[in-house]
Order: sequence, then C-alpha cells, then structure tokens
Amino acid sequence: MRNKLFKFLALLFSTLMYAQSGHIMQGVGSVNMSMGGAATAQPLDISGALHWNPATISTFDENTIKFDIGLFFSSPELYSMLPEDTLGPGAPAVSGSTADDRGVSPMPALAFVWSKPESKHTFGASAFGISGFGVTFPEESNNPLSPDFNPMENSNPVNYPQMARGFGHIESDYILLQIGFAWAYELSDKFSLGLQPTFNYATLELAPNPLATPSQSLGYPVADKTTALGIGAQLGLFFDSGTGFKAGASYKTAQKFNEFDFENTYLDGSAADNVEFQMDYPAILSFGLGYSGGEFDLALDYRTVYYENTDGFEKSGWTIAQSGPMMGFPTGAVNGFGWENISIVSAGIQYKGIEKLPLRLGYTYSSNPINDELAFFSVPATAIIKNAFQFGLSYAASDSINIDAVYHYGDSGGSTSGLILDPTPQEFGGPWDATTNPLGKIPGSEVSYDMTTSMIMVGLSYTFKKENPEEN
Repeated sequence: MRNKLFKFLALLFSTLMYAQSGHIMQGVGSVNMSMGGAATAQPLDISGALHWNPATISTFDENTIKFDIGLFFSSPELYSMLPEDTLGPGAPAVSGSTADDRGVSPMPALAFVWSKPESKHTFGASAFGISGFGVTFPEESNNPLSPDFNPMENSNPVNYPQMARGFGHIESDYILLQIGFAWAYELSDKFSLGLQPTFNYATLELAPNPLATPSQSLGYPVADKTTALGIGAQLGLFFDSGTGFKAGASYKTAQKFNEFDFENTYLDGSAADNVEFQMDYPAILSFGLGYSGGEFDLALDYRTVYYENTDGFEKSGWTIAQSGPMMGFPTGAVNGFGWENISIVSAGIQYKGIEKLPLRLGYTYSSNPINDELAFFSVPATAIIKNAFQFGLSYAASDSINIDAVYHYGDSGGSTSGLILDPTPQEFGGPWDATTNPLGKIPGSEVSYDMTTSMIMVGLSYTFKKENPEEN
C-alpha cells in the first residue's frame, strides 16, 4: 500500500525530467524560482521555506496551502567527433550533433503550513519533485551500417548503432519525489530552529544501460524502469533581527536509498544479467542572508552540494572484473558518474511598490560537477545549467488568495566536453591498452553537450483566515 501511494504521488508531483544545478532543482514553486531559489533566510512563501530551511516556516502564523504547476522546456544537444582512420584505415573524420526530442515536462509542487499566532510551534508538509534528469537522443541514421552512409555529412558517432560501436538510441529518465514533514520552534522572538524528516521515491530508466557489462556480440542491454526508496533529514536555523536583517543556515543530509535493481534485455530480446546500482541524493549545506525594508525584499543564498562522497556519484571509470577471463581488466560497465562537489549562488529581489502586484527578479549560478576527463560518462545526464534568470510576479486576488507566476531561462554557459571513451581494451578485441589507457580514451575524439532551458510556472496559494472573536 505504501509503495502504491508513493507511485501515485510520484506520478502527480515528480514528472520533471530536467534539473538545473547538477541534477538538483534550483528552487520549488513560482515564488521561490522567481527569487533564483534563494530562501534560506528570506521566506517569501511556504514552498521555498519548506524546501530550503524548515526553521523559516515559523514566520507564517496562519494555515496556508500552495500548489504550483509549470511547463518546462529544454533543448539538450549532443555532439561527437572521431578523427581520421578511427573507422578504418584511410577513413575520414566524422562528426555531427543530435538534438533531444523529449518535449515538454510538467513540474508540480504542493505545500501546506499550519500554525497558531500564539504558539511557538509551526508545522508543515510538502511533496516536491526536487531532482531529475533525462534525455532522448535518437539513433544516428547516417551511420556505417547504412548503405547510404556519407561520412562527409552530419554524422554523430556516439549515436551510431551499437554494432557500429556507438550507443544507438539514448534514453534516460530519473525522477525524485521528496515528501517532508517539518516542525519549527521559536526559541525567542528572533531565533527559530527547524527539523524535517524526508521520505523519497525515485525512478530510473537507462537505455542502453551503461551500468551493465556489454556483450561482445550483443552490446549493452536496455533496462526497464526501476524504483528505489530513500530517507533523510534536514535541520535549519533562522535569525530575524526585527530590523529587516535576516540570516539562516540549513543542512540537508544525504538521502540514502536502497539499490536500483535493473532487469536488462539485449536489443535482440534475449535476457541479460540483472544489475544493482546505488545512487543516493547528495547532502546540501546552505547559508543565506535576507533584508526587508520599505518596498524591497532582498535574498542571497550560497550552497555546497557534496557529490564527491555520495554513492552513485563518488566512483568513476569502468568497473574491474574480479573473476573469470576478464579478471583485472575493465568490464565496460560504468562504475559511477564521478561528479565533483559544486557551489550554487542564488540571488533575488522583490519590489512591493505596486499595490497587490509584487515583482521579482532572480539569478542562479551553478558550477559544473562534470570534469572534462569524465564527460563521456554523463551523456545520459546532460542537464547542467550554469546561469539561470527569472522574472516573476504575484497578484493578491483577495485577502486569502494569491496567484503567482514566473518565467525562467537558463543556459549551460558553453559545452561540457571531453574525449570519447571506448569500453573494450585490446585484450578483448578493442583498440586500446588497459595498462596505459585505463579509461579507453580515443585520442583526437570529442564528445560534448550543452543545453538551454525555459519554463513558465503558475501557482495558487490559499490562506485560511481565522475569525476574530471581537468581530462577532
């Protein structure tokens, strides 16, 4: 029953396919996104407060529910190049690009906060799609197995069929739904602390599945979509000076998951060995400053995302066979993404000079977790946005109803690029020596990817106003 509930909520609230900072969404909901994701010390709405610092929900004295839905557009593009003679003696260099054809992804968020004005306790609950990546790169039709192959025209070797030493059609889907139950306590009129246990449901699909050892005759198998459950927590502190200056800090622990269990099938329909893979969600440390005065609210957040000690992202390269004829040699199965820790800076400003119509501008900067040497391993997860810009506004339809909207545009700030890696060493029919070239780098080759994103999101919040007994 619990698993069915998670699946239902995942369908409703976690169908996003692309993230912004690494594989992490930069914000949740229209208001928080329009502030660039900054909310650790500036809780302008309950969604941003619950997501980035549970201590800040102590600023909300009335029961409020909020729902947001966005349409997310992205345009990843995959490029690769092989130098002369790679496809055979005298063969020309080949290069080309492939555009993603996934289309639009919905991006929902649901939050609820309840409290009493005279109470020091505030409670909250949320269901957010907080992470995801996914691509759909079709197989290259102009390939060496085609009778009409023309290497002088656009020809993307990474998307060649597997029998031509490419990946063929590349498909990936990863989504993470996080459900949180928050509690905040006012230590004084200036200090609050918050605690939030978090429960996670993730799905992952890979085709082909690079986590499996490829067959010398059948290539990599494809994997059915699989699921995993995870658990973690978040702790936050919040200071409001009462003079406009605010400060906050929060730490979200790594979300620990059980292993994804992939059922693999080769392209010819025959069964392949199952593969298990551990992929957790990294710990995040956030610090924030805020200021509210007159007609302006300012927010600035700095975060560190700890990929380097997170299962699934910590290891890199190919797995090494521990037994059998390949013992001691790379198997061709990917060991992990090998991502580095990243820094994220979020900044936002809200102008309240127009009655019932606050306006917001936000900016988010993220460093890139993918180093050049390992760029090849992240082809299924290209959703890296360096710069993101947001404009948003709200309209107070009544004392209880607020309507929010935001437009987002992001770009990768150039391409992530590196060498193409071949999974098969000389000892097993490949072109490279495992001793001197353990990753199988192809000299003179290149694989790269970049993307832009855009999004339109709207939100609706309702505050349950409490009756004043003196008015009755």
